[in-house]
Amino acid sequence: MSGPAELWQDAGRALLAKAIAELAYEEILRPQADAGGHRVELSDGVAYRFLARRGPFGAWRVDASSIARLAAGAAAPADDPLRFVLDARHALGLAGPELADVIRELAATHAADAHLLRRRPTAAGLADLPYVELEAHGTGHPCMILNKGRLGFAASDVARYAPEAGRPLRLRWLAAHPDLARHHGIGCDALTQRQLDAPVRAAFAAKLRRHAADSSGWAWLPVHPFHWDEAIAPLFAAQLAQGRMIVLGEAPDRHRALQSVRTLANVDRPDRLDVKLPLLIRNTLVWRGLAAAPSAAAPQISAWLQDIARRDAFLSGRCRMVVLGEVASVTGRHPQLTVVPDTPYRFGELLGAVWRQPVSAVLEPGERARTMAALNAVGCDGRALVTELVARSGLDPEAWLARFLDVLLSPLLHWLHRYGVAFCPHGENTIVLFDAAEMPVGIAIKDLAEDVNLLPEALPEYASLPADADAVLHRWPARDLRHSILSAVFAGHFRFFGEIVERHLAVSEERFWELVGATVRGYRDAFPELADRIAAFDLEAPHFERICLNREQLLGDGFHDRAERDEGFDLAHGTVANPLAPARC
Repeated sequence: MSGPAELWQDAGRALLAKAIAELAYEEILRPQADAGGHRVELSDGVAYRFLARRGPFGAWRVDASSIARLAAGAAAPADDPLRFVLDARHALGLAGPELADVIRELAATHAADAHLLRRRPTAAGLADLPYVELEAHGTGHPCMILNKGRLGFAASDVARYAPEAGRPLRLRWLAAHPDLARHHGIGCDALTQRQLDAPVRAAFAAKLRRHAADSSGWAWLPVHPFHWDEAIAPLFAAQLAQGRMIVLGEAPDRHRALQSVRTLANVDRPDRLDVKLPLLIRNTLVWRGLAAAPSAAAPQISAWLQDIARRDAFLSGRCRMVVLGEVASVTGRHPQLTVVPDTPYRFGELLGAVWRQPVSAVLEPGERARTMAALNAVGCDGRALVTELVARSGLDPEAWLARFLDVLLSPLLHWLHRYGVAFCPHGENTIVLFDAAEMPVGIAIKDLAEDVNLLPEALPEYASLPADADAVLHRWPARDLRHSILSAVFAGHFRFFGEIVERHLAVSEERFWELVGATVRGYRDAFPELADRIAAFDLEAPHFERICLNREQLLGDGFHDRAERDEGFDLAHGTVANPLAPARC
């Protein structure tokens, strides 16, 4: 086994290769051909030389072992992403506070990557892990360089609360006066009966009665232990002292963090709801609080989507797509911070919770669930998880991939074209369901309130959408809405998965994209009555906009203390060639 120094170098080398690849993909850096390889010229006479090949979408596949730093006429192997950022700071347009924040996030990401390398199982070991335990081995957003920054977490917090720590935690429950917080969806009594054992509920209720003359209408909600220390105890100290917020006690059930950090799964009672809680940390572009309006509307949005899924024969019969409903929520406010003009948005997202159906509740006996992101994993034995799954299935790789693509894409295409509904089905939000033979049999989709988008037109399919839900869902023209598949799935996941397929399944990327195209065309041919809508989205266009998350974080408004969340469409720069586009003479 490698020692800490070797693991640190390995993690740094991989992160440096990713940084060069993604900055080149987003055209922040523009490598030039150099003696059989490529070279990036930076400031002060420093350059980086490396070997790379190109992939679909103009992707860069950088050979991490080939990277060398050239300075003062000498070349040395490079494995330090922090040194690279300092070398590239002028090219990246970074200085002062922004540069310091990038270094903080990059250092934290590097440390998390080294930790993951140290405890990475074999491919077979990864395949055997239950869903929640597999989440502890996730490597973060594949497109974003600074994907585990978690600004606000100390080292002890990372060791305690990060998903890769794999450590359970217990939640402290509060009761908040109706002026401070309220329930949405299923009521407080129904929710607590589902989430708390009877003796715990009785003890909490007795404590509330001792401190509140009239406890009717009070909202009960759990608080993450980190958030208690960082936000609730200091910022709501007056409400706690005045008895307008009551600490009910710690519930005995243990929870573990999923990849989003703030969403927790119950490991003692997996049948109980997952809970999404605000955390006063900033990670991958935004502060991880809970916005009140979408959280309040979450149960209505979930019910609307689930009703469509039940009534649609294609979604309920031909496909198996589970909408993991957000069945209840609590939204709250800080009495002073929410009335101050131009207060940074994070201070309006401090109090709340959203409860979601757990994926374990939708699994049949013998089935497993894995996020789509997990399919990019490679074990410590150098074998890919997907290689292990294909081998266990008994299918040849192309047949397994065709099944996977049909299971994944067909329902997403139907929601988009038939209903004008776009999820945000990136690798973390999309969960693939597998039978006992490791055959893909369905998908589950999560994160509904903040990540579902519609078309601006008044489609008849929107007629049953409740007004409160309609008010919080963003609307984008078809050209933008199609990025839910083109960018979130194709460029955001398949750009990386295609390389895994080629290296580990011996299916060329060209052939992989032929299989993707066959799935898209198969759906189109099955629904000729949707021809106009299919044409409007035009998923086979020759080019589409390049979504640039690193540009947005490094060069955009990622570090600003805005009064409102960035509700604009993702930052785009230039275009990329679409591998699904028909060949043109």
